[in-house]
Amino acid sequence: MPAVVGVRFKPAGKIYYFDGRDLELAKGDKVIVETARGVEYGQVVLARREVPPEQVVQPLKRVVRKATAEDEAQVRQNQVREAEAYAVAEAKIREHKLPMNLVDVEYTFDRSKIVFYFTAEGRVDFRELVRDLAGVFRTRIELRQIGVRDEAKMLGGIGTCGRVLCCASFLTDFAPVSIRMAKEQNLSLNPTKISGICGRLMCCLKYESQLYDTGEGTKKKHGEKGGGARKPGPGSAAGGR
Repeated sequence: MPAVVGVRFKPAGKIYYFDGRDLELAKGDKVIVETARGVEYGQVVLARREVPPEQVVQPLKRVVRKATAEDEAQVRQNQVREAEAYAVAEAKIREHKLPMNLVDVEYTFDRSKIVFYFTAEGRVDFRELVRDLAGVFRTRIELRQIGVRDEAKMLGGIGTCGRVLCCASFLTDFAPVSIRMAKEQNLSLNPTKISGICGRLMCCLKYESQLYDTGEGTKKKHGEKGGGARKPGPGSAAGGR
């Protein structure tokens, strides 16, 4: 099995595996890695380990080096440029009168590409916008349409439970959530009470659904003794989140 390290590029983002066998890497180290979209800056969140081949996306990219002080300075410079690019893109969107909402702007570490994330009700013809942005920034431009759940994950916020959004703090993927989960947990079906700030059903409705699938949650709901069904905690759907 290949020996890899797990690297994350954003808080609560997905973990990607890289070949780091030529370097002494520990959890928490900042690194520069090769990716499909260019050279990127990330953080080691899983120390070297062996994983089954089917979990590794081929070809396996490598860790170029540990991040240096110069690399950290470039990351800060990129963040300043991202803010400037955001303002320019917003002005261009208004100029072209496009029905889209700019959410975030991201430079790759080596500045070979700028990615503009946006939301929109439907498809948007942004070809003229891309040409304008390419003329301003003189680099590759990518406009990526995202959903409202991804928007909430990027922007963050506080949920109705008073805690930082799950998607922005620890959820790496969005699991399917249905109104059936709220019904099984005997929760209010008022959309304002079971929807997150994204307007979709709260991700935490999924947390206890497995108990109800096995019948344990039903026993708990009717006051029967369940074999290990836990009491709802502050982070559970039945506890308000």
